[in-house]
Amino acid sequence: MRDKTEQELFWEGDFGQEYITRNQGDVLVSRNIALFANILARTRYVNSVIEFGANVGLNLKAIRQLIPQIKISAVEINKKAVEKLEVDNYYKVYQQSILDFEPVEKYDFVLIKGLLIHINPEMLTKIYELLYKVSDRYICIAEYYNPTPVEVNYRGHQGKLFKRDFAGEMLDKFNNLQLLDYGFVYHRDHQFLQDDINWFLLEKVNNQ
Repeated sequence: MRDKTEQELFWEGDFGQEYITRNQGDVLVSRNIALFANILARTRYVNSVIEFGANVGLNLKAIRQLIPQIKISAVEINKKAVEKLEVDNYYKVYQQSILDFEPVEKYDFVLIKGLLIHINPEMLTKIYELLYKVSDRYICIAEYYNPTPVEVNYRGHQGKLFKRDFAGEMLDKFNNLQLLDYGFVYHRDHQFLQDDINWFLLEKVNNQ
């Protein structure tokens, strides 16, 4: 059994539970509906989704509003968040770290939002390979962006938040990925704000 990273232990514990308390409610779901309506408008035939770092499912609830028949899977490390995810019994929930996930199928739409920024940078190559492997067509990355890697103090904690060009690194790594669309949602948006999120929609072409 491998040793967990300090970032995994951080989100598995009390701080992860505090995050749950701060981030729930219909208002957040409505903001996500606006975000994913824009993103999913660029896709075709999306019948299944997996989200890594799903927390309590605010992104997945929004996606299900947009595509009611969609098959939903979620990977989440925090036990309390998993308990809330499992209330929605139409989700297939994996209580584990993204670093331990072993895929058995592919998904039309692979989502990672606000998780890559909290991953130990040394583990990113492994995660990029996982995202690519489980995707049957689309990969959506929604994270804080910076053109070069940088660490940022996160609520008084060091070594817990890293910004970089995650999507660009994936495009460089996999030749048959292409950038389909991208966008930014500002925290001062008057109606459907997000936390200064840059999103990137990647598509596999000539699937290999």
